[in-house]
Amino acid sequence: MESRSANGLMGKVLNLSFNGWLMIVVLVIFAFAPVLTEVFNQPFYLDVATRLVILAIAAVSLNLILGFGGMISFGHAAFLGLGAYSVGIPFYYDIYNGWLHFALAIVVSAVFAVITGAICLRTRGVYFIMITMAFGQMVYFAGVSAEEYGADDGLSIYVRSNFNGVLNFDDDTSLYYICFVSLLVALYIVHRIVNSRFGMAVRGAKGNEERMRAVGFNVYIYRLTCYAIAGAMCGFAGALLANFTDFISPEMIDWTRSGELMFMVILGGSGTLFGPFLGAAAFVGLDVFLSQYWVHWRLIFGILLVLTVLFAKGGITGVVANLESMLRRTRGRGSSAAKADGEGPDG
Repeated sequence: MESRSANGLMGKVLNLSFNGWLMIVVLVIFAFAPVLTEVFNQPFYLDVATRLVILAIAAVSLNLILGFGGMISFGHAAFLGLGAYSVGIPFYYDIYNGWLHFALAIVVSAVFAVITGAICLRTRGVYFIMITMAFGQMVYFAGVSAEEYGADDGLSIYVRSNFNGVLNFDDDTSLYYICFVSLLVALYIVHRIVNSRFGMAVRGAKGNEERMRAVGFNVYIYRLTCYAIAGAMCGFAGALLANFTDFISPEMIDWTRSGELMFMVILGGSGTLFGPFLGAAAFVGLDVFLSQYWVHWRLIFGILLVLTVLFAKGGITGVVANLESMLRRTRGRGSSAAKADGEGPDG
C-alpha cells in the first residue's frame, strides 16, 4: 500500500509541467536565500528578498479576488496600510504585543473589507474599479490628516512586534523565514479556497454570474466573503511590512501601490496560484536593477505591462506554458517523422 502511494507521488512529481518545476526551483532558491546572501556576503539582498515575499503575500491576496473572482480592485493597498497602521498606532502608545498587532491587522482589514465590499459589490465593471479606488483614497487621506501619527511624514517604529520569545522579529533571518512561511501558508489557503465548493462558486460567478444565480447561488455573499478573506490576508502582509520597514506612512495606501500589486498579478499570471509570486519577483527584481541606472525607471514597467497584455496573455506562467506546448508539439512531430521513417519500405 505504501509502495503504491510512493509510486503515485513519484509519478505526479515526474509529470509536473514546466511551471511546476519552475516554482519548485524558485521556492528552493528562496528557502535558502539567507544562506546564499551570507555565502556571497550580500546582506542587502536578504532585505530585498524579505520585501519581495511580503509583497507577494499581498499580491496573492489580490489575485484571489481579481484572478479567480473577477473583482478588479484598485484600492487593495488600503488593506496593506491598515495592517501596517495596526502595528504602528499601538507602538505609538507603547503597546508592543505582536499577538495584538497581528490580530488587529487581520480583524480591522476584514471588517473594512466587509463594510466597503458590501457597497462596492453592488456595482459592476468600471464602477467597481472606481469605487474601490475611492475607498482606498479615503483611507489614504485619513492617514495624511492624522497629525498625531505623523500625517504625511509617517511614523517610525523603533520596537518590532514582541511575541514573548515564540517568534523573533528582531533578527533579520528569523523575520525572513517568518515571512516566507507566511507566503507558503497564504498560497496553500488560496489553493484550498479556489478548489473548494466555495471557490468554484466564486470562479463560476466570474464566468457567468447570471447562470450561477439561476442555479441558486447567492453570488453577492460568496463574493463578499471572498473579498473579506483577501482583505484580511493583505492586512496580515501589511503588519509584516511595518515590522520589516520599521516605518509606516500613508504612501503605503496610495492608489499607485494598488496599481503595483495589480501589475504583479498581471505580470505573473492572473488566475494562477504561483503567478503573483513570480510577478512580485519580477517587479522587485526590475525595481532594484533599473533604479540603479535610470531615474525614470518606472516607465519601463508601463511599457512591460502593455507588452504583457498585448503579446503575453497569462503573464510569465502563460509564456512558460506556451513554450512547453511548443516543445511538446515539436517532439510530437519528431516522433511521428521517426515512426514514418521506420515504417517505410526499407524499415
